[in-house]
Amino acid sequence: MIVRPRPSPLRLLFVVRGTILPRVLPHVLGIAVLSCLVVWGFRQSGMRPLVASPAPLSLLGIALSIFLGFRNNASYERWWEARKVWGALLIELRTFSHEAITLLDDGRTELPLAGQQVARRLVHRNIAFAHALAAHLRGHDAGEDISRFVPEPERSRVLASANRPNALLRGHAEELAALRRQGRLSDIPWSTLSERVHALMGVLCACERIRFTPVPFAYTVLLHRTAYLFCLLLPFGLAEAVGWFTPVLSAMIAYTFFGLDRLSDELEEPFGDAPNDLPLLALARTAEMNLLEALGEPQPEPLRPRDFILE
Repeated sequence: MIVRPRPSPLRLLFVVRGTILPRVLPHVLGIAVLSCLVVWGFRQSGMRPLVASPAPLSLLGIALSIFLGFRNNASYERWWEARKVWGALLIELRTFSHEAITLLDDGRTELPLAGQQVARRLVHRNIAFAHALAAHLRGHDAGEDISRFVPEPERSRVLASANRPNALLRGHAEELAALRRQGRLSDIPWSTLSERVHALMGVLCACERIRFTPVPFAYTVLLHRTAYLFCLLLPFGLAEAVGWFTPVLSAMIAYTFFGLDRLSDELEEPFGDAPNDLPLLALARTAEMNLLEALGEPQPEPLRPRDFILE
C-alpha cells in the first residue's frame, strides 16, 4: 500500500512512484508515436481519413468509459471488502485473546513456563494465524513466523498442512474441546471462545472467497481489447480535426483508459504484492504487537514504509 503525505497540487502532477504511470507509459508513448505517424502520413500523402469527424469515436469512448467505470467500481469493492475483512480479523484476534487471558486462570506473566500455559498457547496461535493467513493469501511461506509461536508437535502438523490457517484454527478447536473434557472450561466460557474460533473461520473463508474468485475473465478481456482498439483507432479520427495536437490528445486519452484498465487489474487482487494492494504483513505485525502486549511480552517494531510502500 502507498503510504505518503499528500503532495501539493503542483507536485501531484509529477508524482510517479506509487502511480500506474510506469506500467502504462510504454503503451501511451506507442499511441503518441502512432499518432505522429498518422498525422505525418496524411499530411505527406494528401489523403484524408475515412472518418473525418471524431464523433463516432466519441460515442465509443463514452460507452467504453462507462464500462471501465463499472469494472473499476467492482475491483475497488473487492479491495474495500478485503480491507473490512482484515479489520474484522484484528477485532476477532484481540477479542479472542483478551477473553482467553481473562477466562483462563493461567495466562498471567508471573507464572513459570509461560509458553506452556493454555492462554498463552491460544494467544500465540492467534499471532501465528495472522502471519499464516497473510502468507496463504499471497502464496508465500510463513514457516518462520509460525515456528516462533507454535511449539512441537503441533508445529510440524501445521507446517505440513496445505491450508495452514485452517490447521491453526483446528488446533484452537481441539484444545478448547480438551479443556472442556478435562473440566477446566465450563459450558459458557467454552461457548464464548468457540464462537471466536468460528468467527476466525469466517474471516478465513471470506479472504479465500476474494482471493480465489476473480472478476470473470471474459469481462476483463472484453474491456481490455476494446480499450486498446479504441486507442489505436483514435489518431485516425482526430488527425483531420486537430492536426499535430493529435499525439498530445491521444496520449492523454490513452493514459486515462490504459490507467483505469491496469488499476482495475491491480485492485482486483487486493492480497497481492502490488504497490496499491493491502499491507498484509504490516497488519499481521500489528496483530502480533497487540497480542504480545496483552501477554506482557516484548513486542517487535512496527513495519515501516520503504520508499512510501508498506507491505
